[in-house]
Amino acid sequence: MTYVITQPCIDVLDQSCVDVCPVDCIHFEEGVDRKLYIDPDECIDCGACEPACPVSAIYAEDDVPEDQAIYTEIDVLWFQDRDAARAKIPG
Repeated sequence: MTYVITQPCIDVLDQSCVDVCPVDCIHFEEGVDRKLYIDPDECIDCGACEPACPVSAIYAEDDVPEDQAIYTEIDVLWFQDRDAARAKIPG
């Protein structure tokens, strides 16, 4: 299991989660991305990021709300094809 960053992060990009991540698995390209992304292969499921997020955008993979489920796919995709992942971010 991993953690997923969902819609509330879009255009906020608060990096409190990055600051507390012990394995540096949260990434984005400054000036390009509209949200942060958690690398599912690097995440150790420690949960430190979830309470650090000021907009409650981070969920354990099994707890992602149904209406935010697309972000699980988007986070994985970003580490394979960044442009394709960015294209899936809603308007």
